Amino acid sequence: MVTVIIILTSVALVLGILIFVVNRVVPVKVKGIEKTEAIAELLPGMNCGACGQPGCFAFAQALTVNPDLMAQGKCAVVLQDEEKCEALQDCRGITLDTAEMSKKALIHCNGNSEVMHDYTGVETCKGAALLLKGYKKCFYSCLGFGDCQKACPHDAISIRNENGVAVVDAEKCTGCGLCVAECPKDLIELVPVSAQVTLLCNYGQLKDIPGREKCDFGCIHCRKCFKSCEFDAIVWDKERAMPEFDIAKCTACYKCVEVCPNQTLAELLKPATIQA
Repeated sequence: MVTVIIILTSVALVLGILIFVVNRVVPVKVKGIEKTEAIAELLPGMNCGACGQPGCFAFAQALTVNPDLMAQGKCAVVLQDEEKCEALQDCRGITLDTAEMSKKALIHCNGNSEVMHDYTGVETCKGAALLLKGYKKCFYSCLGFGDCQKACPHDAISIRNENGVAVVDAEKCTGCGLCVAECPKDLIELVPVSAQVTLLCNYGQLKDIPGREKCDFGCIHCRKCFKSCEFDAIVWDKERAMPEFDIAKCTACYKCVEVCPNQTLAELLKPATIQA
């Protein structure tokens, strides 16, 4: 019995010595962890994944190794916080063009397409899109089940009661982009916050798709907006016969909005017109 006690005591003593030596020799923290922790303190801690990393701490680790990743997998929340943005620049010795990097989401749909049939399946946009590409006459219309709304971590997207389609609150939107991948109709686009005009249509064909048709407020390819612009801020996409906007040249005169016969163009920064 005494022998067993002596053996156990000896083993405990040896392990204690080993633990003491390891604590003295091995660093308490992994190399670079202080820098990672400092960066993580500046991140929102939401772990939304919009930056392309599994979480904020993982993004901080990536920035520790390569600070240029901030420009590729931006954190939209930090870009909206001037104080944190400056602190992050100082911490990693980088320069961030927040005006260029900051985005907002737009939904390219006017929301006036007629319903073809009653849909009783799974109440998600992705589910509804699997059945005949949706239950509305417009092939590209917003289906209104709120997949994008559920993905938004900032409560910036809601579904309008009057027409059952999504609307973006520009004041709340950080441009994280999580909603973009959730739309099975590819209606959502991230544009610079300086964008002044949006096209409330995403119809991808020059002609109506057999069995489908545009809504009454869809683009009719009349080119009036293109012809009205005196600053070459509108480029005509010949393949889709739809306007595209050069934000750098746009002066926000809104002449294009005024001449559009179908109200397909709308001014931004006005909640009533940032719609689907």
